[in-house]
Amino acid sequence: MPDSRFQIPDSPPRIGIIGGSGLYDMAELSDRETLVIDTPFGAPSGPYVVATLRGRRVAFLARHGEGHRHMPSELNYRANIFGLKTLGVEWILSASAVGSLREDIKPSEMVVPDQLFDRTRTRVSTFFGEGVVAHVGFAHPFCAPLSRLLAASVRSAGATVHEGGTYVCIEGPQFSTMAESMFYRSHGWDIIGMTNLQEAKLAREAEICYSTLALVTDYDCWHPEHESVTVEMVVSTLMQNARAAQQVLAAAVERLPIERTCECARALATALITRPDAIPADRRTTLQPLIGKYLS
Repeated sequence: MPDSRFQIPDSPPRIGIIGGSGLYDMAELSDRETLVIDTPFGAPSGPYVVATLRGRRVAFLARHGEGHRHMPSELNYRANIFGLKTLGVEWILSASAVGSLREDIKPSEMVVPDQLFDRTRTRVSTFFGEGVVAHVGFAHPFCAPLSRLLAASVRSAGATVHEGGTYVCIEGPQFSTMAESMFYRSHGWDIIGMTNLQEAKLAREAEICYSTLALVTDYDCWHPEHESVTVEMVVSTLMQNARAAQQVLAAAVERLPIERTCECARALATALITRPDAIPADRRTTLQPLIGKYLS
């Protein structure tokens, strides 16, 4: 349930922004309100900053917490997404650092991927279970209309964007071995990161449109000039990209809202398989923001 310090804002934000490595705040945010939310799934990565950006109310969350304290495998993805759902968010723009698996996708460029491949092992990536079963469609893991809008925003900001491609999500926190990196390249995958898979799955279950702005920091270890990816290398490129990324996200926010005719908006309509009368009362209460409209 919401934290005792939490009240839904008078002007609920319909747009959520999840900032990744190097993007812990946005300079253009004004009329800020900091909200601490406790969810049935525990605490999110940190407080949500509900603010105005280009005339729109948004909710910003630093994925890794203040001071970058949470590893990708430690993130409470369920709490992060559930908190945004509770706030009334309908679109999530996610920014994250990635490595490139292709020569033509260069450091400092941006990618708006359209596919995911899961190489994680220890993470929870569903709100369901414990008496409630749902199987959402996930063939197209990113919201297509939102991704097109995001790619257009990159172009309008004058940055280089690669539209489409597969993001392979690894467990981390270590970077890839050479054998792994070459394996991913052999399958034709395009970029590699550690965070977006669970966010995308949970956003779909929450019926929130989700898209990623992937900020390329390095060539992973397959490239002869990048055999040893270091944090210093990643952070240096991220700092160069941070200003452009903020402009891109602000431009995308300015283009919202759009009509939600995508599959995201009704993802649970045909996904719930448990009979309503068989759902435990406590789970019905916990999942009310997600499934309530389908049980009434």
